[in-house]
Amino acid sequence: MAFTLPDLPYAHDALASLGMSKETLEFHHDIHHKAYVDNGNKLAAGTQWENAALEDIVTGTYQAGVVAQSGLFNNASQHWNHNLFWEVMGPAGKTMPSELEAALVGTFGSVAKFKEDFSAAGAGQFGSGWCWLVKDADGSLKVTKTENGVNPLCFGQTALLGCDVWEHSYYIDFRNKRPAYLTNFLDKLVNWEAVAARM
Repeated sequence: MAFTLPDLPYAHDALASLGMSKETLEFHHDIHHKAYVDNGNKLAAGTQWENAALEDIVTGTYQAGVVAQSGLFNNASQHWNHNLFWEVMGPAGKTMPSELEAALVGTFGSVAKFKEDFSAAGAGQFGSGWCWLVKDADGSLKVTKTENGVNPLCFGQTALLGCDVWEHSYYIDFRNKRPAYLTNFLDKLVNWEAVAARM
């Protein structure tokens, strides 16, 4: 199945007042994400993965313990990551549903402690990567981080929330202040209803 670039679920300028500019979304979605789609299609063409589902490509091409993953994995995984990233942000959905709040409090002690742990994971990811709120196979929640394009699918986990900490995600708006970007993401950008729906 060919990769396709999804439309953003909101206008390019819909998050500008919340700390993510139109320019960032134009670069991040229209150029960076599109490149993952285009390159992934080229790399999958003529291979066993040409008509495979995106999730199957990600899990089928991932090499555990290998930092330099294949080009197909990198592009497929980043395509999957970004699809989720756009979905868990938005101008609406700022009130956290009670079931998600209860789950976070039960796991981390408070929503504030969850945000602290999530931000620390993102700020502490050396170089490029992602930080995540995931649900393990046993139903427990945890905060994780991954290098480059690696994502929770690779570990049999369900991604509930993911934040891109590659520089192209925040440099236009926050320059080198990754911690400030992460705080803004959690406090202003996350659509908590979309996160809860993934549970």
